Amino acid sequence: MIQSIPATPRTVPPEADAGDRQAHVACQDFSFYYGDNQAVKNVTLDFPSYQVTAIIGPSGCGKSTLLRSINRMNDLIPGSRTSGKMLFDGQEIYGPRLDVVTLRRRIGMVFQKPNPFPKSILNNIAYGRRLHDRLDKGELMATVETSLKRAGLWDEVKDRLEDNALSLSGGQQQRLCIARALAVDPEILLMDEPTSALDPRATARIEDLIAELRGRYTIIIVTHNMQQAARVSDFTAFLYEGNLIEYGQTARMFTKPSEKRTEDYMTGRFG
Repeated sequence: MIQSIPATPRTVPPEADAGDRQAHVACQDFSFYYGDNQAVKNVTLDFPSYQVTAIIGPSGCGKSTLLRSINRMNDLIPGSRTSGKMLFDGQEIYGPRLDVVTLRRRIGMVFQKPNPFPKSILNNIAYGRRLHDRLDKGELMATVETSLKRAGLWDEVKDRLEDNALSLSGGQQQRLCIARALAVDPEILLMDEPTSALDPRATARIEDLIAELRGRYTIIIVTHNMQQAARVSDFTAFLYEGNLIEYGQTARMFTKPSEKRTEDYMTGRFG
């Protein structure tokens, strides 16, 4: 069983290379299969702690599959299997003794489309803590307030906590889902195209939020938007047809990519 380990944010100089940062998640020759289809092919990749890593690539390249493998969301798909290793703080994510419930508490997930529960704003945030912990009312309300503040939503909803979460705008619903993920105190936040269903103003607010959360959480974001990857991430991984083509600091990747396929994708020649 994975034991709870408190996360301690670290400050790392922006010019430091990925190799200078401790990996929170490490893929070692990792592959993922849907039946006979190998969607992720022998990927070796470290996701550095308390930084933002963007995973980019054309549709169907394995981005979301790789992301969902980190907290084993793909386990729900019949016929799926893995090979190689994926480690979380040095422990094998697909090991036989791993507690998946604990894993998903420590690694939160935000999906492409906002998916609030048809409950009150308060009960959306409190749901996970009630599931995992026994808290008195005061502790629970403190968790709700802290989570909503971290998601930049508290001032907008503090006087309407009993309102149905479905009454919020799309951008507010997505921030609510982020707050709900943060309420159980994860160490890693996975974000699968978190702004693709939002308008430009709501997208900008989510990007600002990612910047505010940097250093407190390890964030891994899948995005089709090259400009978004350039704006929000410290590191970028480019996948193509299930293969990791290139990985490095975002600033270098977007100015001097090492691989021609990376340059071609980023300049819009394909994808």
